[in-house]
Amino acid sequence: MTSEDLTGQARGRHLKAIVPGSFDPITKGHLDVIERAHKVFDEVLVAVGRNSMKQGQMFDGAERMQLVREATAHIPGVQVGMIEGLLVDYAKAQGCGVIVKGLRFASDFDYELQMAHINTHVSGIETVFLPAGGPYATISSTMMREIANYGGDVSEFVTPNVAEAIARKVASRTAD
Repeated sequence: MTSEDLTGQARGRHLKAIVPGSFDPITKGHLDVIERAHKVFDEVLVAVGRNSMKQGQMFDGAERMQLVREATAHIPGVQVGMIEGLLVDYAKAQGCGVIVKGLRFASDFDYELQMAHINTHVSGIETVFLPAGGPYATISSTMMREIANYGGDVSEFVTPNVAEAIARKVASRTAD
């Protein structure tokens, strides 16, 4: 099976996928999932949202949107938007027929499978899971914030624009 067989165009359809996340900050692991989703789907919308279960965010919504736009600028046709309300409502409003989620560990799968079932039940939108790959498979935004807050170097795990933004944010916090 070729990659052309996997696209909507090969079946005569145009498929738009949404890759949601809090992206606080966006990491090279996130980029890997976005790039791979872009190879499979005709269009990809990276949707920046708030995760009410996460504490201690580093960047506000506008800052995260800007960092994601800059980090994905090299991927033609990728759009970036801000989720307001439920993911499935936003996905439908944007014409997305598929949710793409990256998975690192079994615990990610357990949580995301529950969300996928609920999302499909309430909206009919399917979820596709992409396993995290490469050297960035185990990193998380939470780890990046923790390392940076203690003065560590995260530049290996994030794009240069994100590393600079993190350094500025940490410096401004210590200056206060």
